[in-house]
Amino acid sequence: MAAITFDTLKYANRLKAAGVPDKQAEAEAEVLSEALEVNLKELVTKEDLHREMESLRRDMDARFVQVDSRFVQLEQRLIIKLGGLMALSIGIVAALVKLL
Repeated sequence: MAAITFDTLKYANRLKAAGVPDKQAEAEAEVLSEALEVNLKELVTKEDLHREMESLRRDMDARFVQVDSRFVQLEQRLIIKLGGLMALSIGIVAALVKLL
């Protein structure tokens, strides 16, 4: 996570230059610095997002490999079942031809 710095002295000096009393300007700078520190601790960076996206891509690729292998298994089972049905139907037709 990238560190973000806040220049409290610069902020306080700008407030003082704008006419804010010294103590108030320093207090505001300190409070704002603390608020930013708390709120920016969990800030997500581009690197965090890229790392998470890459992890998701790897997970998706693994799942697609699983799905592809399941399709291959289903295709093989269908071929076997269709072959069995074709053999059975040929046997039934042959038996009917003999009988008639």
